[in-house]
Amino acid sequence: MSLLAQEDRIGAPDELYQALVDAHDGLSDAESRQLNARLILLLANHIGDVDVAAAAALEARMSVLADRE
Repeated sequence: MSLLAQEDRIGAPDELYQALVDAHDGLSDAESRQLNARLILLLANHIGDVDVAAAAALEARMSVLADRE
């Protein structure tokens, strides 16, 4: 059994996407990377489970590496 929920659980994905895009508006590349890092840490803290957060990081990494192909 996977630690991560893989099914679609976001009721308004377009709104979430827009909120993430808007959060980066007017930021430099360095500030955008800083925002992403802080967002990741905030969400990991919200999850509160090291194993789940680590599984999410691994899943995200694997999807980035798969895009190389």
